[in-house]
Amino acid sequence: MPKIKTHKGTKKRFRLSANGKPMHRSAGTSHLASRMSQKRSRKLRGTTEVGTAEVKRITTALAGGSY
Repeated sequence: MPKIKTHKGTKKRFRLSANGKPMHRSAGTSHLASRMSQKRSRKLRGTTEVGTAEVKRITTALAGGSY
């Protein structure tokens, strides 16, 4: 059987934590941040865990690799 290929679009948007949980960057952080309140900008920093409904699909798309 051939190996499972990593989905490149998923690889760019998600990475697996040390415990294997998919993490993603918060939406709305790329530009136009000046109109946002400082409190909102702080809350959107860093990465957050993916919802439970999507975990299996993302892990499969990453082919078990941590990127």
